Amino acid sequence: MVIDHPATLAEVEAAFAAYEAALVGNDVAALDAFFWRDARAIRYGAGENLYGHAAIAAFRAARPAAGLARTLERTVVTTFGTDFATASTLFTRDSAPDRVGRQMQSWARFPEGWRIVAAHVSLIPADGAG
Repeated sequence: MVIDHPATLAEVEAAFAAYEAALVGNDVAALDAFFWRDARAIRYGAGENLYGHAAIAAFRAARPAAGLARTLERTVVTTFGTDFATASTLFTRDSAPDRVGRQMQSWARFPEGWRIVAAHVSLIPADGAG
């Protein structure tokens, strides 16, 4: 298995960047398209556990659109072969200077393109305690 095949890595990094732009721009249609359209897609959020594309899409549609800007740090994208990847990043928001967000995504290549099949978002104190 080839890890970090250059062309595959570039594809996933581009997909991750496009997802981030859709997230901070609250482009709900684009966000829905990034997730695998399947009942097995999972997103564990900071305050919710979402099972299936329908639940993830409903969450996105109801989420407030304010305060979404954030700064990413220590982003790591790793590909495994040409059809699977992980993306992990830390993020901070000016509205919550005492918290650090952690986001992990598992991406898989489908005929229609790269899709997130599982995601986890959590928040911890900025000082790392707790």
